[in-house]
Amino acid sequence: MAFEYVGVEEAMQRDGLRMVVVGDTPSPWGEAAKGLLHIKKIDWAAVRLDHGSEVLKQWAGQQGAPVAFYNNEKPRSGWAEILLLTERLAPTPALLPAHPADRALVMGLAHEILGEEGLGWSRRLQLVHAGLQGSGGFKEPVAKYLAAKYGYRPNTDAATATRITSLLRMLAGRLAVQREAGSSYYVGHSLTAADIYSATIMALFRPLPQEQCEMRASTRAAFETLDVETKAALHPALIEHRDMIYAQHLELPLSL
Repeated sequence: MAFEYVGVEEAMQRDGLRMVVVGDTPSPWGEAAKGLLHIKKIDWAAVRLDHGSEVLKQWAGQQGAPVAFYNNEKPRSGWAEILLLTERLAPTPALLPAHPADRALVMGLAHEILGEEGLGWSRRLQLVHAGLQGSGGFKEPVAKYLAAKYGYRPNTDAATATRITSLLRMLAGRLAVQREAGSSYYVGHSLTAADIYSATIMALFRPLPQEQCEMRASTRAAFETLDVETKAALHPALIEHRDMIYAQHLELPLSL
């Protein structure tokens, strides 16, 4: 679904859906939210995150992204809040199953991918640690900013690495079970939010090719930093699933 970038002042004057997103970087949380809107064909306007904008900070109530605004309702920044909003605005196609057990499974997978202490959260801290140690990952200024924002603690790096590898193996295992059942998706036989979240989170491990996702060389190098254990846990099935989801359901090239 096409969208346009507008300034914060213009966005504040509009009705409908507007969303603050990270610019120039395929942030998995923002790209996941964009994916929901694309699949549901919801019209919206994008505002690039500007850490220096006091107006934006006051409007959003924070200096982060994504933050979704619908009419005069409260801002929504959590993955679950944004998902539930999109389900309300466009119930079809549904990205949460109607069956309660399947719905709970999708929400659980989504939390383990995008939620606090989940795969994306842990991978971000891993790249912070690498940057602060001078072994790849984020450049030192970025690493220091993210370390303060997300509660980085050097003595938990081993636990973070273990969490990442266990989650990658869990996701790959889930895909294997589904493949045996004749499905290419995480839950059931059709697309759910879990598939979108898994596809976008892979940017933190193996970004899409430059022709599909134009990004700074330094950011690409940071995201591609992999230790031996993480590289071993990054099963090819996860990348194959990512490529299938983008080819069949999401929009390429990315608009950052």
